[in-house]
Amino acid sequence: MTEFDIIQKTDEFQSKETLIRQLHLLGIQEGDSIIVHSSLSQMGWIAGAEQAVVEALMHVITPNGTIVMPAQSTGNSEPSYWSLPPVPEAWQQPVRDSIPAYNPHLTPLRGMGKIAECFLRHSDTIRSAHPAHSFMAWGKNAKNWMSHHPLENSFGLESPLGKMYQTSVKIMLIGVNYDSCTALHLSEYLANQKYYFKQGAAILINGKRQWVTYNMLDVDSERFPAIGKEFEVQNGKSIHYGKLGQARTRIIPMRPLVDFGVEWLNTHHVQHEQ
Repeated sequence: MTEFDIIQKTDEFQSKETLIRQLHLLGIQEGDSIIVHSSLSQMGWIAGAEQAVVEALMHVITPNGTIVMPAQSTGNSEPSYWSLPPVPEAWQQPVRDSIPAYNPHLTPLRGMGKIAECFLRHSDTIRSAHPAHSFMAWGKNAKNWMSHHPLENSFGLESPLGKMYQTSVKIMLIGVNYDSCTALHLSEYLANQKYYFKQGAAILINGKRQWVTYNMLDVDSERFPAIGKEFEVQNGKSIHYGKLGQARTRIIPMRPLVDFGVEWLNTHHVQHEQ
């Protein structure tokens, strides 16, 4: 969709100021902790685009709260698994040998969207150290939550997600569905049925680039819309619905959703493909 198309589909002028008013209507306030998943194109045309969205969030939350966004960089991974797009088999070992080591300032995001990319560029944003499943945060708890991110526990209790789970965090789904809800990966870590596989990444160890392999949980976000749909049926009163820009937006309490996800996964076993 071109910018002209987006303008044509936008009903009225939108700016940082209109977003601030909408955030207040959604129940977002100073001191909140939020994890944001977003689609800028779903929000319609906004003066200032993604910068206006990031600044509106920071204005409302203030440094007394914390803003978190996923910062996944799944291009730094075992190339034999790549499918969108795949690379020739002859390239796989050269990829392992040469792909740059993860760098929180330089490693690009993959599939996170323009708002997340803008958020990463802010000078006070802190990004965690996982080469594929990092998070980034700004505000009161940013340094603490991003300080430790185990390689083999990317979405578990020792990860930034686990730290957020221990406190009161709101999930914001802005123009996206539950398949974008990274918090539900924690449900997969806490569920009874788990499968692991060997993953790889280039990281710095004592200042030197190395290709390392590690065990990673086999995660599947395709199940998340079903989890979210049932959660809303049973817990609709805990969710705040509205719009940010023109995007349908949900504000969801993180811990109840994660706990519900664990129960759902424990009763909906799936056949694992070896």
